[in-house]
Amino acid sequence: MRAPTRRSPPIRQLLEVMAALRSPEGCPWDREQDHQTLRYHAVEEVYELLDAIEADDDHEMAEELGDLLLQVVFHAQLARERGAFDFDALTQRLVDKLIRRHPHVFGEVKVKDVDQVWANWEQIKRSEKAGSKHERKSALDGVPTQLPALMKAQKLLKKARKAGLAPAPAAKPARKRTPAAVGKELFALAQWCQDRDWSAEDLLRQEIQRQERLWRRQESRATPTPAAAPARKSKGK
Repeated sequence: MRAPTRRSPPIRQLLEVMAALRSPEGCPWDREQDHQTLRYHAVEEVYELLDAIEADDDHEMAEELGDLLLQVVFHAQLARERGAFDFDALTQRLVDKLIRRHPHVFGEVKVKDVDQVWANWEQIKRSEKAGSKHERKSALDGVPTQLPALMKAQKLLKKARKAGLAPAPAAKPARKRTPAAVGKELFALAQWCQDRDWSAEDLLRQEIQRQERLWRRQESRATPTPAAAPARKSKGK
């Protein structure tokens, strides 16, 4: 099998290589993969990219960004084979979304600060999903279920506070903590769990689920129930 010509744009070469790897004459490992078997590969590549960024290593950053792009191209090829979508379709969808969600750049909308940019972004996002199965009916929707527990806890808390479901931070905390002190406390909690053979991740996830259920109940009680429409009188024949 011939490799694609380097005269083509690099992204086209990549797409051709991926299609070749998935072809009947391609690589046995690549041909065995599906969306499910690949799902954690993307997560691993993201963490490797984070390592490269924190090391300020441009060479490794380019390497890991390429590996992450490979995951996108791989999933796009699998979707293309299923007749769902392809790389061009997902790229066009992304371009359209970025233009649509930046009316202050590509339209006539004026914004005064970053907060207004985010407010517009969220409003546009809600309108895009309204009426679809992806509609976000709760202020807590939109937090990925697979996020690490600590990150998920903070994201949910931020949403809950914006929706008035959780108390705002105190203006004067009862106890002042430095970032270093908080880091030590978190590590001490992890050590406490390790010493008892407990999973700190699972324990925090359980508390997140409990707290989220509580917030959602608060939200549902605060949402007025639409009044029932009056019954129409049937017309006699």
